[in-house]
Amino acid sequence: MYLKKECVAMLLAGGQGSRLYALTQDMAKPAVPYGGKYRLIDFPLSNCTNSGIDTVGVLTQYQPLVLNDYIGNGQPWDLDRNHGGVHVLPPYQTSLGASWYEGTANAIYQNMSFIERYDPEYVIVLGGDHIYKMDYSKMVDFHKENNADCTLAVIDVSLEEAKRLGIMTCDPDYRVIEFAEKPQQPKSTLASMGIYVFTWKKLKKYLIENENENSGSKDFGKDIIPAMLGNDERLFAYAFEGYWKDVGTLDSLWEANMDLLSPSVPLDLYDNKWKVYSRNNNMPPQYIGETAEVENSMISEGSTIHGKVDFSIIFAGATIEEGATVNYSIVMPGTVIKAGAVIEYSIVGEDCVVHENAKVGLSPETVENRDEWGIAVIGHNVDISEGAEVLPKQIISKNV
Repeated sequence: MYLKKECVAMLLAGGQGSRLYALTQDMAKPAVPYGGKYRLIDFPLSNCTNSGIDTVGVLTQYQPLVLNDYIGNGQPWDLDRNHGGVHVLPPYQTSLGASWYEGTANAIYQNMSFIERYDPEYVIVLGGDHIYKMDYSKMVDFHKENNADCTLAVIDVSLEEAKRLGIMTCDPDYRVIEFAEKPQQPKSTLASMGIYVFTWKKLKKYLIENENENSGSKDFGKDIIPAMLGNDERLFAYAFEGYWKDVGTLDSLWEANMDLLSPSVPLDLYDNKWKVYSRNNNMPPQYIGETAEVENSMISEGSTIHGKVDFSIIFAGATIEEGATVNYSIVMPGTVIKAGAVIEYSIVGEDCVVHENAKVGLSPETVENRDEWGIAVIGHNVDISEGAEVLPKQIISKNV
């Protein structure tokens, strides 16, 4: 017997994240580390808890092992409930055969039985790879007030950014009258954040119709939303004004981490009224040695610093040896930077070893042609040998 829930959240966490290259070869994108102690999926899960949504389906598919282990029973996010809680939902075989999730809409369609258990009035669909703090309950209230069939969270972007996103055109009451995916000449700058609240009975109807048509990409942005608009359903845009970052690329992941070190960026990880929860192994405090020089950086628990760290994020259990230098970089959990190594404008994955006097990345000021500069990236579990050099824009997934 399942208790009825007013709202169930479905968190899409099965994407390959191919544009993150070496960082997602062995893990799903929502499991990628961020901000010294978090993983990307911590943000939507924490938002659900803080918003009073206690029933969450996490739809996994690509390389789910790390993500499944991390989510566990949901206890760090207070989602270990007898009635509801967090449930990992991989693709599975039925009497009709087995099928991978073919698109975002198809993933929800394949898990309609999970939603039906709780007989909800509303379903909120979330991505697992965005960094933001948002009260979903306010968005659900907005949905109710407008008697909406679907409410889409939107954020105001620049005209240039609008060409790469799904863009809404709305009337003065924020009712959506047009939706365009990556328009060359945007009619507005209200971009979809990939966060939707649906009235469940209405969404169920469109999911079944989309599946029966067996055409298109079975995607919310490309199929479900246009179909609802075409039938004059009540779609509304919910404006969000806080910090939001889509970390779909290596550059955006690096920028999102660097944003945490900027006083002008409004993402407060220290707000006790809206905590971002995570699963962390108990570790001793970080150790800053006598020879260490640390400026404007985030140093996580369990890390040991004897070298120089400036404008960087050092994750739990990392070691920066004496004589090593880390500038404008991200060093993920368990990684060791040996004496004399220099890491600049780089992302170094989990459990790597950068040996003595190796060089990874360069400052943009040292490159004559700016087009040749970019973030250097080392994947997880990689050894960079003594004296080796990794150039800007290089992405390394094997030992060097």
